[in-house]
Amino acid sequence: MTSSAHTYRVWAPDAERVDLHVGVQDPRVEPMTQVDGGWWALSTDPGDGRYAFALDGGDPRPDPRSRRQPDGVHAPSALVDTGTFAWTDDGWNGVELRDAVVYELHVGTFTPEGTFDAVVDHLDHLVDLGVTVVELMPVAAFPGRHGWGYDGVDLYAVHETYGGPEGLARLVDAAHARGLAVWLDVVHNHLGPSGNYLAEFGPYFTDRHHTPWGDAVNLDGPGSDEVRAFLLDNVRLWLEDYHLDGLRLDAVHALHDERAVHLLEEQAALADEIARETGVPRTLVAESDRNDPSFVALRGPGGSGGYGLHGQWADDVHHMLHVLLTGESQGYYHDFTDPDAAVKVLGRSPFLHDGTYSTFRGRVHGRPVDPRVTPGWRFVASLQTHDQIGNRAAGDRVHHGIPAGRHAAGAALLLTSPYTPMLFMGEEYAASTPWQYFTDHAEDWLAQAIREGREREFAEHGWAGDVPDPQDRGTVAASTLRWEEVHRGEHATMLDWYRTLLRLRRERPALRETPLGEAEVRREPAGGGELLTVARGAVGVLVLLREGTATVDLPEHAEVLARFGEVTVEQDRLVLGADSVAVVGGWS
Repeated sequence: MTSSAHTYRVWAPDAERVDLHVGVQDPRVEPMTQVDGGWWALSTDPGDGRYAFALDGGDPRPDPRSRRQPDGVHAPSALVDTGTFAWTDDGWNGVELRDAVVYELHVGTFTPEGTFDAVVDHLDHLVDLGVTVVELMPVAAFPGRHGWGYDGVDLYAVHETYGGPEGLARLVDAAHARGLAVWLDVVHNHLGPSGNYLAEFGPYFTDRHHTPWGDAVNLDGPGSDEVRAFLLDNVRLWLEDYHLDGLRLDAVHALHDERAVHLLEEQAALADEIARETGVPRTLVAESDRNDPSFVALRGPGGSGGYGLHGQWADDVHHMLHVLLTGESQGYYHDFTDPDAAVKVLGRSPFLHDGTYSTFRGRVHGRPVDPRVTPGWRFVASLQTHDQIGNRAAGDRVHHGIPAGRHAAGAALLLTSPYTPMLFMGEEYAASTPWQYFTDHAEDWLAQAIREGREREFAEHGWAGDVPDPQDRGTVAASTLRWEEVHRGEHATMLDWYRTLLRLRRERPALRETPLGEAEVRREPAGGGELLTVARGAVGVLVLLREGTATVDLPEHAEVLARFGEVTVEQDRLVLGADSVAVVGGWS
């Protein structure tokens, strides 16, 4: 660390005194000076680069804008100069959302090493698979070594055990060299309970609004100008300093903002500004349970239109596919047992509930999507996600409970849809590993509260006693991918199927470009099973689920482009066995 002076700044508007604690090897304490707007500043020798702030004689706390926490979220911060990263991606042009195939991964369990550098070792696998975007689950510093990352408390710092700031930069640079964009999942709607010191510094939270995690982030009350700047600067950090191509914004419905210009609109405008300045697309994708296309509707003159985000998750697509393949009907899945659900979601709208009654909610839910304004590619859809696997009691993946042919059928329906598809790590080769909920909290009371909460939640679904202990290191080990499976037996067969589907998605534009409302989707009983037929332009996808045999007349000059399971052509007829799928060209 250089001995030239460094200027430290911290926002603490209610403090009467702020002291800077500098250094760990040769520590010293120096008083800071209050400047404009509740900010405090001091220029001094940084010593070994470690520092913390103490307010009104209290304990030293990490910098709210810390870039690195080498010894965990309770310890002093460390200075990081992101301008020294060794980038080689000057020629990178990015990936537009309309061309994206997303691959969601958790750095800590993607490999046994659990590091950014270990992810780099498998990027060629992702390129060969045919994805174009790597979406990292949260990497902001969180308590302990292992965790999902949604309890992060230092939103500017990169989790140390993954490889810290330089490790993330190396991963992004390596991905760009292979033609892969990188998105990051960020959590701006709450912080975790352990190591969350923001409220000591200023009015970062408000009791005017509430979330499932407690008081909401203060976006519209007194002092909220600096809170909003804190979150906007966080967006700029990831997109500029770390060259990230996009952000997935967690649970935006929990960002309570009554201002005329919503925080999300400001974040979208910032991303667009950075895209214009750099010539690289910067994509913001919202997660929301509101079924509201206004999140991605374009902003208009005078504030008309929506928030202007670039995309949003469409969980109804997942729910429909899950029920179609598994037959599960508990909780929010019940609404998707409607026989018309698959026809509507595959053909007309990413939202089953688009102003219709939801029995799960006991009310009307959602808003219609106008495909002339909001095309299908703005909706990120999936067969599996971290939420939908990890929030099951045992963390079982959808393919663990169904035949391989049915898994293949679900993949085909997703990857030949007009939505932007997203895979969850290991899905492409039918990984045998579950993906369970795990934490690494040092506080016994917090660990026990999490255990009891999980058990209580799942007991309501009849899963009592089957919930793995989140604090057990064995839960992390069980959730880590086994890469030796990739080229073996049924895993290799499924991987080849996913590669084939993604190749067809690139080569047959009708699959992804047929507008919502213009595909022909039919669902009907056939041969003791259920036949689902989806026609997009000149390409047809035919799926026979569960039992029996179905025979379908083929149009003249039709050709089978891909098949999984018992699929044969007899003269001018296609014969499908139980749990099989075929993709047919020249269908219309």
